[in-house]
Amino acid sequence: MICPKCKHENTKVIDSRDSNDNKVIRRRRECEACAYRFTTFENVATANFIVIKKDNSREPYNRQKLAQGIWKACEKRKISQDQIEELLNELEEGWSSLGKEVQSTKLGEGVMNRLRDLDEVAYIRFASVYRQFKDIETFKEELQKLLG
Repeated sequence: MICPKCKHENTKVIDSRDSNDNKVIRRRRECEACAYRFTTFENVATANFIVIKKDNSREPYNRQKLAQGIWKACEKRKISQDQIEELLNELEEGWSSLGKEVQSTKLGEGVMNRLRDLDEVAYIRFASVYRQFKDIETFKEELQKLLG
């Protein structure tokens, strides 16, 4: 593992712990050159599928791309990185079981359903981008669903 601070190639593991119901291993590492300490996470690579987009084009699933969209929706909310990681891990597990190709609508709806339970403001933010609200009326309709 390369040190993120000095880019030295040798680091050692100081501590390892299971997390997320034994699905992830959290490791504390220390650089042998500069003694910088950092954390890494090891998990099973379950998300190896192709996303079929709305225009029927296909691209490999990109966790980082989806995580950025979720983080944007959760900006300035009391949502931790662990909560986002858990959300993505659980969703990816389900999506991977759907086959080698998954519709982008499954991804968007899955994220929205989980965000609705996690934080209503983050849900509305994500939904407004995902559903591309055209006007205030469609936005109000989505709010009514949330409130009703």
